[in-house]
Amino acid sequence: MSTSTPDVDALCFDVFGTVVDWRSGVIRDGKRLGQRLDLEVDWAAFADAWREEYRPALDRVRRGEEPWRNLDSLHRESLDELLDRFEIDGLSEAEITQFSRVWHRLDPWPDSVPGLRRLKPKYVIAPLSNGHVRLLTNMAKRAGIPWDLILSAELSGHYKPDKETYLTAVDLLDLDPEAVMMVAAHEHDLEASRSVGLRTAYVHRPFEWGPEAADSAERPDTSDYDLVVESFVELAERLDAPPIA
Repeated sequence: MSTSTPDVDALCFDVFGTVVDWRSGVIRDGKRLGQRLDLEVDWAAFADAWREEYRPALDRVRRGEEPWRNLDSLHRESLDELLDRFEIDGLSEAEITQFSRVWHRLDPWPDSVPGLRRLKPKYVIAPLSNGHVRLLTNMAKRAGIPWDLILSAELSGHYKPDKETYLTAVDLLDLDPEAVMMVAAHEHDLEASRSVGLRTAYVHRPFEWGPEAADSAERPDTSDYDLVVESFVELAERLDAPPIA
């Protein structure tokens, strides 16, 4: 890792788990649904199971086993299977559709918006997520996430960690790869982006999989990436972004 401030013009952010707390959001909406319909469900286990279906679903598309579909479609397919697995019956089609779109309604980690607001005057900031453009737009409008623009895997027709996802974002930003920093809480995302020339910043999110998993969440060595930080506020400090007046 360089001890100097990385010389970049734009920051691209992974979203699920890095910017927003997906697990708490799914549990929150699941509990509301359960209370309304008198359902007895372990919503934490349900949230974890739903997220565990995420990578396999993306990989089926990446391998060409299924045609390209946006994340709403993949999440709905996984949800239908989970409703059967958890023996949840009696939901109307409207209720299932509404619940499937909980991924549009996730809350940021407490440091996310303050850190992004501090970074925004100095850098171009954008999501680079497997979420599609409408999902990321809805999420940002609801949560007040101050993106400069929306970048998405959808724009490349590839899901991360395919190299085309990162290179399409770089091309749309009209920058060289080394002028773009990928910010993520997931090492596979950073390693894939680094392999095509982007700079990298790891943000530690030990509570992504809940408080029970926090103690076992490993933080990479500081030499593994250009920056390794505990929060977006620390990221702004390390990138010499001035405090908001």
